[in-house]
Amino acid sequence: MRKSLFALAAATLFAGVAQAEPAAYAVDPSHTYATFEISHFGASVNRGRFDKKEGTVRFDKAAKTGKVELTLDMTSINTGFAPFEKHLQSAEIFDAAKYPTARFVGDKFTFDGDKLVSVGGELTIKGKTLPAVFKANQFACYQSPVVKREVCGGDFETTIDRTAFGVDYGVQYGFPKNVRIVAQIESVKQ
Repeated sequence: MRKSLFALAAATLFAGVAQAEPAAYAVDPSHTYATFEISHFGASVNRGRFDKKEGTVRFDKAAKTGKVELTLDMTSINTGFAPFEKHLQSAEIFDAAKYPTARFVGDKFTFDGDKLVSVGGELTIKGKTLPAVFKANQFACYQSPVVKREVCGGDFETTIDRTAFGVDYGVQYGFPKNVRIVAQIESVKQ
């Protein structure tokens, strides 16, 4: 009898583990930022960020799998200089009136042991979707003393060829094609 109770308990426990699903997380906009950097004639670096963003994360720590979806409002670009922001939103560059959002959907989580090293997926800018891999510079999950829930987040980066997305402005003047994108993201377990 004792053996059968132990077997039943073990079977129930392992069945629960086998059927575990990824946990759902909501992106915390107060701890999530997406920025870009592009050289300006080799003299300085132009930087900007997107103030409005939203997203979700599904993450299964045990299986080392997940999915991240992050949407950026292209009309919320902030460089600290309104005329530059207006130019970035214009049809010459991002065409924010026609393409009001940019989006990353990543479902290829790569680990080295227990350390997340990258998230691969698809990046959409100006209606064009291409593969992109964001390298994880750091990543951790912790119990937040403020929200009293688990929070997972990290600092990620990639470099894209902007012309592949149809963002060609300034190439003829010598502006580089490569743009560095940095995404700091934290998400709260739901």
